[in-house]
Amino acid sequence: MKEINVAVTGGAGQISYSLLPRLISGETFGPDTKVNLRLVEIPQVVDKLEGTIMELVDCGFDQTGSMLATADIKEGVDGADWVLLVGSIPRGIVIDGKKIEERSDLLKINGGIFTDQGSAIGSLANKEAKILVVGNPANTNALIGKKHANNDSQQWFAMTALDANRAKAQLALKTGSDITSVSNMTIWGNHSPTMYPDPYNAKINGTSAAEVINDKKWIENEYLPLVQQRGKAVIDARGASSAASAANAAIDTVKAVENVTPENDSFSAAIASDGSYGVPEGLIFGYPLRTTAPGKVEIIQGLELNEFAQSKIQITTEELLSEKEAVSDLL
Repeated sequence: MKEINVAVTGGAGQISYSLLPRLISGETFGPDTKVNLRLVEIPQVVDKLEGTIMELVDCGFDQTGSMLATADIKEGVDGADWVLLVGSIPRGIVIDGKKIEERSDLLKINGGIFTDQGSAIGSLANKEAKILVVGNPANTNALIGKKHANNDSQQWFAMTALDANRAKAQLALKTGSDITSVSNMTIWGNHSPTMYPDPYNAKINGTSAAEVINDKKWIENEYLPLVQQRGKAVIDARGASSAASAANAAIDTVKAVENVTPENDSFSAAIASDGSYGVPEGLIFGYPLRTTAPGKVEIIQGLELNEFAQSKIQITTEELLSEKEAVSDLL
């Protein structure tokens, strides 16, 4: 078998609990690839990873390679081909007696974590490693990590596939369509409530989803808020964040990067802007993407954006610029 080294931070968390078996089952990297896992956790909980590893061994997958549990990010990412940065400090946690509620506080705290992780990845991971940031605020965490990695041959992504899956599901439900008939879903901008899920360039059986639905009020007043606030709705309903669907979206993203995108389709992730669609260069921004060869990802050009779309993209761009300003001392 071929071998691939995959590092996962936050390895003892709920997202990783759903994620890890699918990384080593043959589903993600193929049945002919052995996956060596490097699980990284904070020192206080790193011992729990031994139980996780026991369970992964007990799954009995043919593709299971070596497994390591560590609290040392350098040891974890050394030689990694893929790095999934799942771990981050969540909103609502109490640090030094203060409950962290504001996004600005979250940016500062997690930004400090991603400086060290980025530096380690840039110097120790595979020269052409792929890095997927799942931990929030994902776009700006990826911006900080990429800056400190200082390695342009590595590819950094922030995950928007969870938003894209939610957006596709709502279009399918609205139209009574099978979700497999929904394609070309783009989440423009930030993984936050300012994101813009694009129903005009999304397609249902090859036709613009907005055209199929033919209900502008529903799109603007119900569809967008529903997708943008879906994460909060899940927390309100189950008393915990969306772990299983987030893990599924991470798997979807890795597979999308590793496999050539089907003709006339695209996938959604946030990558460093090259100025496309007027977005300031360098921002980690959600775009329509295609993979042209395994690991070779490009922004799809030439999509038509109506005035409504442009206004929404401007809002999410401004939020990302403000987040960048909030962590300017880390950049």
